[in-house]
Amino acid sequence: MFEGFLSGGIIKRAIQKSLIEINVHNLRDFTTDKHRQVDDRPFGGEEGMVFKPEPIFAAVESLRPAAEQAPVYLLSPQGRKFDGRLAEEIAGRSQVILICGRYEGVDERVAEYLATDEISIGDYVLTGGELAAMVVVDAAARFVPRVVGKKESVRHDSFIEDRLDFPQYTRPRDFRGMEVPQVLFSGDHKKIEAWRRTKALEKTLRRRPDLLAGREPEPDDRTLPERNPDERNKR
Repeated sequence: MFEGFLSGGIIKRAIQKSLIEINVHNLRDFTTDKHRQVDDRPFGGEEGMVFKPEPIFAAVESLRPAAEQAPVYLLSPQGRKFDGRLAEEIAGRSQVILICGRYEGVDERVAEYLATDEISIGDYVLTGGELAAMVVVDAAARFVPRVVGKKESVRHDSFIEDRLDFPQYTRPRDFRGMEVPQVLFSGDHKKIEAWRRTKALEKTLRRRPDLLAGREPEPDDRTLPERNPDERNKR
């Protein structure tokens, strides 16, 4: 599943430039029985199969020297919700180990005694943690220096400042009567920056107000009527 993900785009270039190193390991390589079994039926009579602890512990212990404290994250629907801050935190680590869970679950001893933390990319269930691992890798890689060409591209991404990104436009200036805002051609960088902050905040309040809940507005945002829910409801 990882072949396509690792062989194209920014991730491929980052690997080629030795900016990041990504190794994919098959749990069956860490089994000891002739059938190379990595899962078994759960105690208690539930349906489905659960990942056994032995191959996961063996895999992690072989990848993480005893003296190292590389964090181990289990991809799981029960985990901490993945966001930009966690992506940046992961990018700052010299080594991170991701365990791809399965939809029926992983032996709880992995989460309790082996994993540093559990990560969820959303409130839904996937058939496996592979896709979630790719999401984590892709998002974290953007914070590694020189992976993305310009630092500003990452700094202005959605969620970096607890708000969505501001609107972006390109040529043509007029498309079917839909015109690009005049302020973007003003040459006044302060006005453009203020417009972008305002539009980003408006979009966040309209689409994801939960990102701003309980958060003290910054000085530049205090005068915006869109901060006031009553004002928004009148529109």
